[in-house]
Amino acid sequence: MQGKGVIKFFAVILTIVCIYQLSFTLVTRKVEKEAAVYAKGDTAKEKVYLDSVSQLPGAYPILGHTYQYCLERELALGLDLKGGMNVTMQISLVELVKALSNNNPDVVFNQALVNATADTKTSQSDYITLFVKEYEKLNPNGKLAAIFSTKDNQAHLKYNASNSEVETYLKGQADVAVTQSYTILNTRIDQFGVTQPNIQLEKSTNRILIELPGIKDPERVRKLLEGSAKLEFYQTFENQQVYQQLTAVDNLLAAKIKTTAKDSTKTKIAGVKKDTTAAKGGLALLNKVEKNAAKDTSLAAKAKLNSVHPLLSILSTPTYQDQSGQQQLRPGPVVGWSAQKDTAKVDAYLHSADVKNALPRNIKFLWGVKPLEKTKIFELYALKLAGAENGPVLEGDVITDAQNDVDQKGQPEVRMIMNSQGAEKWRTVTAEAAQTKQAVAIVLDDNVYSAPAVQNEISGGVSSISGSFTIEDTKDLANVLKAGRLPAPARIVGEHVVGPTLGAQSINNGLMSCLVGLLVVLVFMVAYYNRAGTVAVVAVIINVFFLMGVLTSLRAVLTLPGVAGIVLLFGMSVDANVLIYERVREELALGKSIRLAVSDGFKHALSSILDSNISTFLTGLILFIFGSGPIQGFATTLMIGIITSLFCSLLISRLIFEWMIEKGWDIKFSNPWSSHTFKNANFAFVKKRARFYIFSGTFIFAGIISMIVQGFNYGVDFSGGRNYTLRFQNKNVTDEDVRRAIIGVMGSGTEVKTFGSDFSVTTNYLIEDNSTNADNKVENTLLSLLNKKAVTQITKKDIIDSQKVQATIADSLRKDAIWTVIFAIIVISTYILLRFRKWQFSLAAMVATAHDALMVLSFFSLFRHVLPFLDIDQSFVAAILTVIGYSINDTVVVFDRIREFLSLHHAKTDEPKEVINNAINNTLSRTIITALTVLFVLIVLFIFGGEVIRGFSFALLVGVCFGTYSSICIATPVIIDFGKKDLR
Repeated sequence: MQGKGVIKFFAVILTIVCIYQLSFTLVTRKVEKEAAVYAKGDTAKEKVYLDSVSQLPGAYPILGHTYQYCLERELALGLDLKGGMNVTMQISLVELVKALSNNNPDVVFNQALVNATADTKTSQSDYITLFVKEYEKLNPNGKLAAIFSTKDNQAHLKYNASNSEVETYLKGQADVAVTQSYTILNTRIDQFGVTQPNIQLEKSTNRILIELPGIKDPERVRKLLEGSAKLEFYQTFENQQVYQQLTAVDNLLAAKIKTTAKDSTKTKIAGVKKDTTAAKGGLALLNKVEKNAAKDTSLAAKAKLNSVHPLLSILSTPTYQDQSGQQQLRPGPVVGWSAQKDTAKVDAYLHSADVKNALPRNIKFLWGVKPLEKTKIFELYALKLAGAENGPVLEGDVITDAQNDVDQKGQPEVRMIMNSQGAEKWRTVTAEAAQTKQAVAIVLDDNVYSAPAVQNEISGGVSSISGSFTIEDTKDLANVLKAGRLPAPARIVGEHVVGPTLGAQSINNGLMSCLVGLLVVLVFMVAYYNRAGTVAVVAVIINVFFLMGVLTSLRAVLTLPGVAGIVLLFGMSVDANVLIYERVREELALGKSIRLAVSDGFKHALSSILDSNISTFLTGLILFIFGSGPIQGFATTLMIGIITSLFCSLLISRLIFEWMIEKGWDIKFSNPWSSHTFKNANFAFVKKRARFYIFSGTFIFAGIISMIVQGFNYGVDFSGGRNYTLRFQNKNVTDEDVRRAIIGVMGSGTEVKTFGSDFSVTTNYLIEDNSTNADNKVENTLLSLLNKKAVTQITKKDIIDSQKVQATIADSLRKDAIWTVIFAIIVISTYILLRFRKWQFSLAAMVATAHDALMVLSFFSLFRHVLPFLDIDQSFVAAILTVIGYSINDTVVVFDRIREFLSLHHAKTDEPKEVINNAINNTLSRTIITALTVLFVLIVLFIFGGEVIRGFSFALLVGVCFGTYSSICIATPVIIDFGKKDLR
């Protein structure tokens, strides 16, 4: 084996990297365990602990990394494992178009909007294109410029603009609205204080995908995410003007604490000490917090400081050192710096009744939108309220445009343009502010985005905002400034709430599936391949280790389908070993030595291994591109697993065999009972192909009839509606009890199914209600109906999972799923054409993959009433694509052997049908053994994986059976029937 040293070196380096990457997860778990011990079940106290240690060095031994550093690099778990909330938001372009037309009452215009909205359910075109098309259909001679062109947008849209120019303008405004909403939502999710939130923008669909792990209050999330953007401009106070007032507030709070607490401070301090000693020495990081909190003092001294200066101990006054070395108040509107964990406490102090009465009525305190660079310190701004209503000096609706630009020196800046009404007011505001170089704060949703100092009076309504900006900063600020002008609300069209109970249960199910699946593979491979089987098992274990390390290093998210992917990889990763071992057995049968047989076995199996794995990788890539959320997690795991599997099967396994041979070990590739299995097999697959055609054709025809007559059990993400998973304390509840309790109010379309020991309720009740409290209303109605009967008593915490998908997104997901499957079949068929250079092979691959998809669909329709978990949803689509990948994997191996046999037996006396039949029989052992290995782990996944992925695992189970059948009985006959004159 050449390059042995290089492979060993690379394997060692990869091992070290994976250990290092996985160690972050171990460190964070250790710190979180310490926090749990310290908090004794108090979640608020646990959070305070974690916040206090987050930036302290030393959490990671030797290297000294902080807990926060480790947290950002640990293995990320998806919401289905961790619990939390997944939200899909869609920008309402119909409302944007209405707003840009100033709510034009034109009948044709409004009818075109209605028609375009209806068209989105069946068309792949974007909304603006559909709207223009419908308008021109209703009014062929109509001019859209008359509706949209105004004095404020003359720079972009002339009064005589053509309809195509108006269409371009509207599409540009739609892009701006989507990007602007993304910027605003990105800021809002920071307010939830969750770890590792994720937000993704899908510009092609105008959707924004948001993941919020660990969310406890979904209703608050809905209200905050769907709230209208509020852009305002405020005059500001200087730090020097506010310092004395904050000092007075600090004294006021200290006096209040002294009056109410009296001598209780000592008792409280003693209590704190008792808590810290109760941890029995396991709270190493807490000790560091105490030491850092007071260099010369104890916790008692710190508590005393907090009581003497309750506000200023957590809100630092911005200062600088002058030339004489004296501390001076820093000029500007920033009046305080505070750690993120203390901002809520500062707010509580400043909003208390006593403090509000002591402060001037025209002062308002707001935080900056982002912390200071590379810190968790936020700036507090002092804003000056104006007018009779004590509000901003200007509202955001006066902005007509804002663009990121560069100044004459090439520095990034923002160019802001106002309408005539705003320009006049802005001139007055800037004239007043320029006298003292006062700052004007730009505020969105009560967060200060920027507070530039005014250098001079600005007339004409065109302003330049400059500062220490990056290009990205100016883009974000430009989007913020346009928030008041483009009222395109983002609506929640889909959401999924996973309770922490279900998340923990999913983790347990996943771990159990992995352990049992690994055990099954170990036992089977050793039983069938003797000592060589142990090498395959070692390769699988190393493969999983590398896979987890790479997933962590790439910051990939491990989802429940991802765990299913790992279990599936146990079976699929031994496929390469099976191919190699079957080749080695053939070489040994020819009388070769063990060293030469192993070498030739690896060499001859390489082509089949690469072709089969590349085709499976392509399906994973398609899943990753077109999938979202958990499905992307599955695709990521599958693709990385294929790469690490190839490395382990082809290189690590080879190194182990070389080592065993050098040590003189007796390596056997079979046990006595398995040495002759499928040897000299001579089944007449080709001769009986008509029977296979009839069976498949009959089954698919029956399935199509069933699809037309009774359809499918669509999951909520394909049908639209709401789904709730309920866990009753009363274990004697039946699905009929639940159905009777809710059907009268929630409608006959409501479906109740058992979900393991839980119950799944799917309903369309109030699904068209887009109000912010609609979800809460439906949930309360469900609870109220169930609590009317003693047998179905339930509380809010017993809703362990909930999901909502509006009909529009459900239609879109269905269409996307169909096109994804078709695209996958085309891509794989194209790859087969390029590799085998015969169109018959490509056609056979296309027929076989389409056959497998139709067989699984037929099965799910025919047996929809027999097996309640046969739902068609996004996970099912992932299963179909995985089946296609597995099927083509199997088919390519058979094709490769057919190609080899045809090249060896191409004389005129050689009948192609017999040659091909011999090739199929020659690969039968590999086909059956791989199928059995995969089926064994899928059965484990089906039994131990839990209800959440039961339908997914069953679709894979059925699909692998059909895929194995088609690779032998469908794909190969197609080659024969379409290549009678072109196979030699």
